[in-house]
Amino acid sequence: MKEIVDKLPGYDYCYLGDNARAPYGNRSFETVYHYTLECVKWFFTKGCPLVILACNTASAKALRTIQQNDLPKLDPAKRVLGVIRPTAEVIGNFSETKSVGILATSGTVASNSYPMEIGKFFPEVKVYQEACPLWVPLIENYEHLGHGADFFVKKNLHELFKAGENIDVVLLGCTHYPLLKEKISEYLPIDVKLISQGEIVATSLFDYLHRHPEIDKQCRKDGEREFFTTDSTSDFDEHAQIFYGEKLSSSHIDL
Repeated sequence: MKEIVDKLPGYDYCYLGDNARAPYGNRSFETVYHYTLECVKWFFTKGCPLVILACNTASAKALRTIQQNDLPKLDPAKRVLGVIRPTAEVIGNFSETKSVGILATSGTVASNSYPMEIGKFFPEVKVYQEACPLWVPLIENYEHLGHGADFFVKKNLHELFKAGENIDVVLLGCTHYPLLKEKISEYLPIDVKLISQGEIVATSLFDYLHRHPEIDKQCRKDGEREFFTTDSTSDFDEHAQIFYGEKLSSSHIDL
């Protein structure tokens, strides 16, 4: 959201953190779909014409089903987008060796979404994936800057490069992982690029709204920001400040 707001500051934004049921990364396809659909329906009741699933696991496990099966019944005029497709559309441009590494949650890796989507745009690119199931808990518990995180970062990077020695681009395939960016960079080979999704997704959304004026016209543009969480507001506000870069105040909802 931070990157999107920076790119499109004039729009209204409504953010929902499903913190009571997060992280989604290790949950089943059916559970992630169920949770994600509940969130999408809630956004629609708030009058949001466009919903971004700012979560790789939800994008991998729920987006297609919601787009194809649920959206036509709920409201064909609204749109639900994810973060994997826009990333897949450009990631191959960053690689000279045509070998890309993906660091993601277990759910995203198991879905095989990145290899499939990248293959549509860059069939010559080899994709290597490494599941990092402990990275989100480390970040959520403020341990991502401590020495304990080093062990898991080194371990997962070792496994990734053992599988793909020619990798020259590594994608952070989870919206939590940029908070580990400096630590990851310490253990990456000097000539390997480390890519976060925020700017890519924001640029893609900018282009999307220009290509779809019928959706853009439905979006309110008063510069308002609303934040909601399904769990403790005080805990959410404390965590969210780390990601968003400024203080905010959230409201609680039940799903």
